[in-house]
Amino acid sequence: MSESLEHLRQWVGRQQTHHDLATAWPIAALNATLNRQEPEPKLGQAIPLGWHWLYFLETATADELAHDGHPKRGGFLPPVSLPRRMWAGGRIEFLQPILIGENLTRVSEILNVEPKSGKSGDLVFVTVRHTISGNNQARVVEEHDIVYREAAKPGAPSAPAKPAPTQPTWQQSMTPNEAMLFRYSALTFNSHRIHYDLDYCRSEEGYPGLVVHGPLQTTLLLELHRNHGTQHVKKLEYRAVSPIFHNQTLTVGGIPSADGKTVQVWTAGAQGQIAMSGTIHY
Repeated sequence: MSESLEHLRQWVGRQQTHHDLATAWPIAALNATLNRQEPEPKLGQAIPLGWHWLYFLETATADELAHDGHPKRGGFLPPVSLPRRMWAGGRIEFLQPILIGENLTRVSEILNVEPKSGKSGDLVFVTVRHTISGNNQARVVEEHDIVYREAAKPGAPSAPAKPAPTQPTWQQSMTPNEAMLFRYSALTFNSHRIHYDLDYCRSEEGYPGLVVHGPLQTTLLLELHRNHGTQHVKKLEYRAVSPIFHNQTLTVGGIPSADGKTVQVWTAGAQGQIAMSGTIHY
């Protein structure tokens, strides 16, 4: 990396505040994207868990976008020179419901900048905490891990896949297609080209297809619980394990623990490999 760790760690402690209104239309649009037949969202209704990602969208202008579609480096996030930026995982605490019609405030803070070295080369992890409040009461506290990686090396072998559990208690499957990924990118104003530009994925990132968004997969973990669980979710911990691509079967699975305190959840690809793993806490 061209910059020093000491320089990057100057970003630790930086804060940023945004305001937004929890409107109904994005909720209806994501219901349609996920093929959920739901009544029209109403004022005062609680939004589903994880759907806070529909608000506080980053609005970089076209001139401020880098070649990969992400906003250019610098600003709130540290200017890490490694070219690939990806959603690595995180932890979300659900303190109170976010209600449609609420005025929301999100305070974001850089918690940590940490270099690591992996089989694919140099890595830098940046952890950001977002605290979302409505009516001056904290609703959601999220720690989001972002990983910066070296450019893809042509012909480099893929990391060994980790198999998903074969006998989930809860399970549902779908095939994310181009339309689903386009809609989710539009709803979250995400212009990262790995989600919609197939030529870019193949020629520059070395991927065989469009990449299914990390937050979309995380939303599917929570949707699985919404469809099958009965207890209140207090926290979700999740981690991206391997990419999963469009037009392949995506399976979402879950196994509640014997003590009733947690649920092991995951998304898996067509070959049964884990893409996203997580734990729901009650």
